[in-house]
Amino acid sequence: QTALQGIILLPLRAICITFILLLAWLSASIATFCQPGRGFLPLKGWRRRMIQTALSGLTRTAYFMMGFQVKVKGKVASLSDAPIFVAAPHSSFFDAIICALTGMPSIVSRAENLSTPVFGTILSSLQPVAVSRQDPDSRKNTVAEITRRALSRGQWPQVI
Repeated sequence: QTALQGIILLPLRAICITFILLLAWLSASIATFCQPGRGFLPLKGWRRRMIQTALSGLTRTAYFMMGFQVKVKGKVASLSDAPIFVAAPHSSFFDAIICALTGMPSIVSRAENLSTPVFGTILSSLQPVAVSRQDPDSRKNTVAEITRRALSRGQWPQVI
């Protein structure tokens, strides 16, 4: 009976997750379409709310469809209390759960990730701090950008 359930559930889950991923891509595309100051100015108004609500909800739903149920203990620090927070070790697809549960903050990511089909659009909507491994000044530039965002007095979302 469990093999039969797997035969039925696996394709259903894959279809649902694919549909959720396409909805997330569509939401990210709409929120960043004709974005003023693309990448240099923070998203504001309906664009930011759309990223926070739609992408957060879709990410949670996708993980639920994969069989993960996440419970949060405690309270997420507000932007004024913690403009920067750290999630470690960040080396897997579980990082997206942290982003969804914390209101879709900006992240630090490899610049190459932004050119990935579908995921790159979704990642770009989070307005990441892009790290270029080819640029010798990348570390200094990344620290400067994180500092600039942290000192923006709430104009930029939290950085994870």
